[in-house]
Amino acid sequence: MADAPPPLPREPAPPAPPVPPIPAQELKRALKAFKKRIEIMRLERESRQIAGPLSKGAHSGIVAIAPPRQFPQQAWDELVKQGRLKYLGDGMYQLPQ
Repeated sequence: MADAPPPLPREPAPPAPPVPPIPAQELKRALKAFKKRIEIMRLERESRQIAGPLSKGAHSGIVAIAPPRQFPQQAWDELVKQGRLKYLGDGMYQLPQ
Protein backbone atom coordinates (compact mmCIF):
# COMPACT_ATOMS: atom_id res chain seq x y z
CA MET A 1 0.00 0.00 0.00
CA ALA A 2 1.28 3.47 -0.83
CA ASP A 3 1.70 6.10 1.81
CA ALA A 4 -1.30 8.39 2.06
CA PRO A 5 -0.65 12.01 1.12
CA PRO A 6 -0.34 14.40 4.06
CA PRO A 7 -3.62 16.07 5.02
CA LEU A 8 -4.21 19.51 3.61
CA PRO A 9 -4.04 22.33 6.13
CA ARG A 10 -7.48 23.46 7.23
CA GLU A 11 -8.45 27.07 6.99
CA PRO A 12 -9.78 28.45 10.24
CA ALA A 13 -13.51 29.03 10.28
CA PRO A 14 -14.46 32.66 9.80
CA PRO A 15 -15.45 34.34 13.05
CA ALA A 16 -19.16 34.52 13.73
CA PRO A 17 -20.63 37.95 13.12
CA PRO A 18 -21.16 39.85 16.36
CA VAL A 19 -24.68 39.51 17.67
CA PRO A 20 -26.27 42.89 18.32
CA PRO A 21 -27.36 43.35 21.92
CA ILE A 22 -31.04 43.06 22.74
CA PRO A 23 -32.53 46.52 23.41
CA ALA A 24 -33.56 47.20 27.01
CA GLN A 25 -37.19 47.73 25.95
CA GLU A 26 -37.25 44.28 24.32
CA LEU A 27 -35.87 42.68 27.50
CA LYS A 28 -38.48 44.49 29.56
CA ARG A 29 -41.26 43.25 27.27
CA ALA A 30 -39.88 39.70 27.37
CA LEU A 31 -39.78 39.66 31.18
CA LYS A 32 -43.28 41.10 31.38
CA ALA A 33 -44.56 38.41 28.98
CA PHE A 34 -42.80 35.72 31.06
CA LYS A 35 -44.38 36.96 34.29
CA LYS A 36 -47.81 37.14 32.68
CA ARG A 37 -47.49 33.64 31.23
CA ILE A 38 -46.41 32.05 34.53
CA GLU A 39 -49.24 33.82 36.37
CA ILE A 40 -51.82 32.63 33.82
CA MET A 41 -50.51 29.07 34.04
CA ARG A 42 -50.71 29.15 37.84
CA LEU A 43 -54.25 30.53 37.83
CA GLU A 44 -55.35 28.01 35.22
CA ARG A 45 -53.91 25.12 37.23
CA GLU A 46 -55.50 26.36 40.48
CA SER A 47 -58.89 26.79 38.81
CA ARG A 48 -58.85 23.11 37.78
CA GLN A 49 -58.34 21.96 41.35
CA ILE A 50 -61.66 21.47 43.05
CA ALA A 51 -61.92 23.23 46.35
CA GLY A 52 -64.95 22.98 48.60
CA PRO A 53 -66.42 26.05 50.30
CA LEU A 54 -64.72 25.15 53.58
CA SER A 55 -61.32 24.25 52.20
CA LYS A 56 -58.31 26.51 51.77
CA GLY A 57 -57.95 25.57 48.14
CA ALA A 58 -54.66 24.41 46.75
CA HIS A 59 -51.68 26.19 45.26
CA SER A 60 -50.64 25.15 41.79
CA GLY A 61 -47.01 24.41 42.60
CA ILE A 62 -45.86 25.73 39.20
CA VAL A 63 -42.47 27.36 39.68
CA ALA A 64 -40.93 27.18 36.20
CA ILE A 65 -42.14 27.38 32.61
CA ALA A 66 -40.79 27.41 29.07
CA PRO A 67 -40.52 31.07 28.02
CA PRO A 68 -42.78 32.62 25.37
CA ARG A 69 -41.48 31.86 21.89
CA GLN A 70 -42.11 35.29 20.40
CA PHE A 71 -38.83 36.49 21.92
CA PRO A 72 -35.40 35.24 20.80
CA GLN A 73 -33.28 32.92 22.94
CA GLN A 74 -30.81 35.78 23.33
CA ALA A 75 -33.36 37.69 25.39
CA TRP A 76 -33.76 34.84 27.87
CA ASP A 77 -29.98 34.32 28.06
CA GLU A 78 -29.50 38.02 28.78
CA LEU A 79 -32.20 38.03 31.49
CA VAL A 80 -30.48 35.05 33.14
CA LYS A 81 -27.14 36.89 32.91
CA GLN A 82 -28.72 39.94 34.58
CA GLY A 83 -30.14 37.74 37.35
CA ARG A 84 -33.76 38.52 36.50
CA LEU A 85 -34.53 34.89 35.58
CA LYS A 86 -33.04 31.57 36.61
CA TYR A 87 -32.39 28.77 34.11
CA LEU A 88 -33.30 25.32 35.46
CA GLY A 89 -32.38 23.21 32.44
CA ASP A 90 -34.43 21.54 29.71
CA GLY A 91 -35.65 24.94 28.49
CA MET A 92 -37.33 25.82 31.80
CA TYR A 93 -36.93 29.17 33.54
CA GLN A 94 -38.18 30.55 36.83
CA LEU A 95 -38.25 33.89 38.59
CA PRO A 96 -35.50 34.20 41.20
CA GLN A 97 -36.71 33.93 44.78
